[in-house]
Amino acid sequence: MDLSDSDSEDAESRASDNSSDYGTPPPASASSKAAGGAGAGATPASIDAIDRHLRHLHLKYNEPISPNPSPGPTPGANPAALNAVKLYLHVGGPSPSARWVVSDRLAAASFVRTGDDDDDAPPAGPWCLVVGSKIRARVGPELQLKTFPAQRRVDFAADGVWALKFLHADGFADFCAKYHSCLFENTYGVAATDEGRTKVFGKDFAAWARPEDGDESIWEDATDGFSLGPKGSPMPPRTPILKPLMEDLREFEEPVEEGSGIQSLALGALDNSFLVGDSGIQVVRNFQHGIHGKGMSVKFSGGSSNFATPKKALLMRAETNMLLMSPATDGKPHAKGVHQLDIETGKVVSEWKFEKDGADINMRDITNDSKGAQLDPSESTFLGLDDNRLCRGTNFQCFASTGDGSIVVGSLDGKIRLYSKSSMRMAKTAFPGLGSPITHVDVTYDGKWILGTTDTYLILICTIFIDKDGKEKTGFSGRMGNRIAAPRLLKLNPLDSHLAGASNRICGQSRGEMAWLKRQTHNAKLGSSTLQQGYVDKVTENGKQERHLVATVGKYSVVWNFLQVKNSHHECYQFQEGLKSCYCYKVIPKDESIVASRFMHDKYAVSESPEAPLVVATPMKVTSFSISSRH
Repeated sequence: MDLSDSDSEDAESRASDNSSDYGTPPPASASSKAAGGAGAGATPASIDAIDRHLRHLHLKYNEPISPNPSPGPTPGANPAALNAVKLYLHVGGPSPSARWVVSDRLAAASFVRTGDDDDDAPPAGPWCLVVGSKIRARVGPELQLKTFPAQRRVDFAADGVWALKFLHADGFADFCAKYHSCLFENTYGVAATDEGRTKVFGKDFAAWARPEDGDESIWEDATDGFSLGPKGSPMPPRTPILKPLMEDLREFEEPVEEGSGIQSLALGALDNSFLVGDSGIQVVRNFQHGIHGKGMSVKFSGGSSNFATPKKALLMRAETNMLLMSPATDGKPHAKGVHQLDIETGKVVSEWKFEKDGADINMRDITNDSKGAQLDPSESTFLGLDDNRLCRGTNFQCFASTGDGSIVVGSLDGKIRLYSKSSMRMAKTAFPGLGSPITHVDVTYDGKWILGTTDTYLILICTIFIDKDGKEKTGFSGRMGNRIAAPRLLKLNPLDSHLAGASNRICGQSRGEMAWLKRQTHNAKLGSSTLQQGYVDKVTENGKQERHLVATVGKYSVVWNFLQVKNSHHECYQFQEGLKSCYCYKVIPKDESIVASRFMHDKYAVSESPEAPLVVATPMKVTSFSISSRH
């Protein structure tokens, strides 16, 4: 649908849209001309009327926001003019003819608090972004708002993908400051003052509250010793969902056995991997270019109907046995126990029940005792996680283990807790939440990096700190105190987020699976269907470095370069306010919703493609991609 004001205006927007970056509004010169044309038709009286109406709505720009606001308007400047924008709408979806069109030549972008307009008391509802008469959206992560300071431009998703082109630099800076203020208040329910930030994050997490004042040395040190490409970037620029970099991918597709839809994927580090389906397990062979079927399968037998459809599979005992966990109630993630399957014979050799003090309890998740434990022929210990089991009343959702058996746990309140192997009664470190539930966590083999998944973004946390004796430690082995670096966020740009579908959530993973556990009656909830299950590379020994972070969104696998995300000089981070966000990623599309995306074990990397293959499973097929970041 063409929402431009006129045919000539639509033509202007098409001619101006010549950016290589998935489409941009026209440059400042074009905006200035358009603004001039619009201004000719707007009388001072009409602008005053707009200003009076906006003031009646308790506009955010009329109120002090923080002790350190952005430079204010020049004396006598009209607030409506300061917030004057040209509004663009992205049309055409995924088609080659997709473009930006002008939706409103001159509008006011404001932050309004919802409430009863007839009430004399200040409204107490959440802050909303209002642009003219066409947009009214709650300020939150779901906007996927991204700024382009050099263009005085803001992109966001709200029942469509929109772009604001500010007519004045002061207006752009003022908007950004107020957006962060409104986002903080909507998220935490307190004003974005120094007192409010201290109340939310505490003194130890000052770098999370004000990232611009934080110590970047940890992130700088993280890239030491690695060779970077041109301009410090080891990967090509961000790739939109509709333009994946297929030229550096080699694809091998494997159909699933007829009548057996894939429910989960268990990647082995030895000779075989396993596709867990509705009625059994299909065995596939691991190769350096991916996985291929062996024509062999294990059919479930002797189990209940619940056992016939396991939702989680865990390899153990040198990958000769498998733990299968099935939901006790259809539609819910909890299970009352697991079945241990001997893969070679196809028989269930034991059953594990989750109990405490003689009473049955439900588990939300299971994982290996430590990262790499599946390779140990004598190791049969696993961990379970339920909603509250490692400590009381925390609404645990998910967990993962490091190489030495330490545990990281994510919860509904957004907090991420670290437990040492020696003590799981009290967390060594508890990172504060950013307002979104953690649906999945992964951790590197050495425990230095944690990847948390939320519905709309991934969060990368560095656990390294220097103790009072000058020794390097992680938050698993000691209390970090106030020596904590600000995290990094991994996001989709607004257009990609919108095209992926509002019903799809992020599922993140770092190359090589990181979410595993230890035997006990504890369990965690996995992410559902938006950004889902973020993982890091599969590394199971010291001295190896994880290279990728992987997430799934609906029909897409999204891959970030781990080193690039850690690089403080990466172009995405330039001129950003607040927590630094990385928008550079590769996208691998499929024609079905993705069940799982996993990188194979690091030993399957080959010289011509130094990255191990990425395996993407959908209900009816499994595909292996050889993906390289050298190009």
